[in-house]
Amino acid sequence: MDEQLSWLQAIVLGISQGLTEFLPISSTAHTLVVSKLLGWPDPGAAFTAVTQIGTELAVVLYFRNDIVRIIKAWSASLVKTEMRSNPDAKLGWYVIIGTIPIGIAGLAFKSSIETTARNLWLVAGALIFMGVLLGVADRYASHTKTDADLNPRNAVLFGLGQALALIPGVSRSGATITAGLAMGFRRDVVARYSFVLAIPAVFASAVLTAGDISSDGFVNWPATIVATIVAFVVGYFVIASLMKYLQTRTFLPFVIYRISLGTLLLVLLATGVLSAT
Repeated sequence: MDEQLSWLQAIVLGISQGLTEFLPISSTAHTLVVSKLLGWPDPGAAFTAVTQIGTELAVVLYFRNDIVRIIKAWSASLVKTEMRSNPDAKLGWYVIIGTIPIGIAGLAFKSSIETTARNLWLVAGALIFMGVLLGVADRYASHTKTDADLNPRNAVLFGLGQALALIPGVSRSGATITAGLAMGFRRDVVARYSFVLAIPAVFASAVLTAGDISSDGFVNWPATIVATIVAFVVGYFVIASLMKYLQTRTFLPFVIYRISLGTLLLVLLATGVLSAT
């Protein structure tokens, strides 16, 4: 009988998911690295997609007032012309526009995302490269734009950043935050928009891949549900802490961490301590 994902393993992976989903350091990379270091099989893209439901539910809970307000305004704008200039109604459209790139890319490259893209050489390179980009954007951006400055062009660029996160090691929040900083938005604004933007894509990904868990030889639904619940609890506290942190601090610690982790991975791979696949 094939080895099955245990509840202890699920709890560890759930903690990893909750800690890293919102920080710009790539939760998928950490799932892969933690599994490799502990000698566990790769839990796979479907497991990652489903456990991300936990962290996205944390987003929904934390930003519930904002989300309800956006949905109400957007819905009203469909029938009331005067509501189409409402900032919340516009934000609803920007989330939809920003979701389109990752939807197209996800369907087009689904097979590669689930297989070859999970190579640790690629993960290490993505950690370092995106870490450098994040550092440059954070250092030289103007940090002046607010929600009121969002427009359709910004939404597309945010969406393209999110689409890059299909590559393990890039980081969904890291890519969208980097894109937002490069466009001159404030740190807390890009973080909030990044988290809300991820909601449709994460839930859609979970729906499309959830069926793969039943046919997987390692992961199973009971352990996956445990990991998802743990990710939700941990993720909620990470969001609250990060939003407070970004009011006065920079992304420099995350830049240093990304580059250090990516470099360590390269050393471990080059010396044969870890295998790439």
